[in-house]
Amino acid sequence: MTSKSSNFMRRFLSTMAQPRPRRFAPLKAAADGQHHDLPKLQGVIFDVDGTLCQPQNHMFAEMRSVLRIPKSIDILEHIYSLPSASQQEEAMESIRAIERQSMVQQIAQPGLADLMQYLDARGVRKGICTRNFEQPVTHLLTKFLAGSVFHPVVTRDFRPPKPDPAGLLFIARSWGLVRRVEDQADEEKVREVLHEKSHASSVREKEGAVAGDVDEVGDASALIMVGDSIDDMTAGRRAGAATVLLVNDANRHLADHEHTDLVIERLDELVDHLEHGFKGREIS
Repeated sequence: MTSKSSNFMRRFLSTMAQPRPRRFAPLKAAADGQHHDLPKLQGVIFDVDGTLCQPQNHMFAEMRSVLRIPKSIDILEHIYSLPSASQQEEAMESIRAIERQSMVQQIAQPGLADLMQYLDARGVRKGICTRNFEQPVTHLLTKFLAGSVFHPVVTRDFRPPKPDPAGLLFIARSWGLVRRVEDQADEEKVREVLHEKSHASSVREKEGAVAGDVDEVGDASALIMVGDSIDDMTAGRRAGAATVLLVNDANRHLADHEHTDLVIERLDELVDHLEHGFKGREIS
């Protein structure tokens, strides 16, 4: 997004800011029919590479090599900035080929099956928001999580990608989680965001996050975003969701980032946090 668009997005999403530390009622209490004053968790959204499967960081170096761009340039933004549709498609296919080769080497994250079995048993909705294209995602779900439902699955075809929060807000709206646009000033902020374009987005594409004539916007305040990158943490924070970082040696610096609410070493560590009540860390 342009710096101007980012400023508008920050202003708009300030209305979605949630009190810290982020908390949700224990799922155990809900299962036992107990009333709780804390908000109820409405769903969990997952990233894919580095989150559901172990990181395949070599892919990104290979992608930048084939595209001839440095590490400082975002891969998708670069592709969307190419001058013609044919150039964009050629570049996109070159990185798809790398993903296809890498997907056969996917390794499930430790604790993956246990966490998903727990969420399914507790009736917690699961969605995916990833910058991958559809084929590696389908491969992973078929290989490691057959029978476990993830819906919606937001892939690279949805624009704009993370760190823009639009994908998460689209998932929230698809689950019936919306908030009313509060007043004229709020509506103007929404419209400013929708009408700001970047290489990765257009007015029509951003409208996936809203409903009607800008009367409602997806509300992710009762959701958790689980991921391993700054894009995941930032998209979650901007959408108003709680964020969980699956930490590893490469991303450990994000454990103290202002957009990170909770840090786990394994996916199944999240089970205890949800069962007994999610509580994020204090963030000043």
